[in-house]
Amino acid sequence: MLDRIDDLPIWLINLPRAVERRESMVSQLNALGLNYTLFEGVDGVARETEMLASMNTPAFARNMGRNILLGGIGCYHSHLGVWREFLETGAGVALVLEDDVVFHDDFLVALNLGLRAQAHWDILKLNCVRAKLPISQGHIGHYRLNAYWGPKTGTAAYLIKRETAAKILPAMLPITRATDHEISRFFVHDYRLRGIEPFPSHVDDHNQSQITGVGFADVVKFPLRQRLPHYRLKAGNYLRRLMWLVKRGEVFPRKRQLVSAAPSGLDKAKLPKQSKTI
Repeated sequence: MLDRIDDLPIWLINLPRAVERRESMVSQLNALGLNYTLFEGVDGVARETEMLASMNTPAFARNMGRNILLGGIGCYHSHLGVWREFLETGAGVALVLEDDVVFHDDFLVALNLGLRAQAHWDILKLNCVRAKLPISQGHIGHYRLNAYWGPKTGTAAYLIKRETAAKILPAMLPITRATDHEISRFFVHDYRLRGIEPFPSHVDDHNQSQITGVGFADVVKFPLRQRLPHYRLKAGNYLRRLMWLVKRGEVFPRKRQLVSAAPSGLDKAKLPKQSKTI
């Protein structure tokens, strides 16, 4: 079982044209002493025909209630490409990063603790877009390890196990929803999606997303009547998540200590203050 950062394979997804983003990430990763592999992101706009051929367009419209964003489909294929490269290695766990992550001072501490607690998760999110209705599964150091009854979206920084990538990769095509929405269907793919909170990183694209455009200008939602199937699906997913969590006995918050101590050699002063258990 991999439990040391030094042995952790890291992939950074970046489009070749996104030079400033790449330089910012490289600077941060170098400062943290983290070695990484640069993965050339899939340019969905430049490969439109190929991207659309990989989709179930009616299902996407029904599930998302909005138009297709080619940049988002490129991002989807980028994560699949990283997983394929990961599976070609002998590593058991990988860290996957997008190029708009801001690491907090405690990132290495949280990463180490997350690796040491890997018996309790299959995918571990290290930041989020949304993380609604968290349910504590216990503590790792000064952090909560949370499951989620509500949506848990965002794919900018996460740990994934080898067996999890191998299990869900065949089910990721054709594309029927956005990347993070598919990954969040743990109740379908049957794996433990967790988040470590307080999150040790966040996303900052300076409101200039390569997927949704400046200020989400490229996101065009369908008229309300056309979005009704989307809302029915969202409501039903709360029930599906709850049923899966109940079946596994993960509904009620827990105060158990899963990993008790900070890894040796890391600065304990950088640990965040203890937050109230949810």
